[in-house]
Amino acid sequence: MIRIYDIVFSFFGLLLLSPVFIILICIGFFDTGRPFFVQERVGKGKKAFKLIKFRTMHPNTKNVATHLANQSSITKFGSYLRRSKLDELPQLINVVKGDMSLVGPRPNLFNQAELIEERDQRNVYRVLPGITGLSQINDIDMSTPKALAISDQKMIASYSLKTYFYYIFATVSGKGKGDRIKTY
Repeated sequence: MIRIYDIVFSFFGLLLLSPVFIILICIGFFDTGRPFFVQERVGKGKKAFKLIKFRTMHPNTKNVATHLANQSSITKFGSYLRRSKLDELPQLINVVKGDMSLVGPRPNLFNQAELIEERDQRNVYRVLPGITGLSQINDIDMSTPKALAISDQKMIASYSLKTYFYYIFATVSGKGKGDRIKTY
């Protein structure tokens, strides 16, 4: 049932937000020359998939987890996209494709060994990764692998249609700040 909601909400989200997409793509071209950021992430069953986001950092930024990136790597427009969470919108494409759900553990990189180990111990990879979830609305990010994996496990154990909608509405209403960035 949740997969149906994922497809319907994502499809209509993409349709209704297409004017916003076009505007963000145009601004992104002026900002970095490449408005989209595509990165290989760990999906359900630890299968690789290509996550799509709006680019928030300079194109030559080192490919690392967000909490390991330097604040100076973020463009002014990218900072706005992050604050408004608009950088996440292209992930609706990942949801329609079946790589992700609207709600689930945030997909990590393959080089995040400590997080992979913590999530393996808690069977987190048995579900689709998501755009939002319990960890995101409670400001638990990938800089704290064990806390993140425990929160993901708790979310999966209590997952229901009610919590699905709660996490979506909490995110849309502005709860949670996203991954931390190093400030030097």
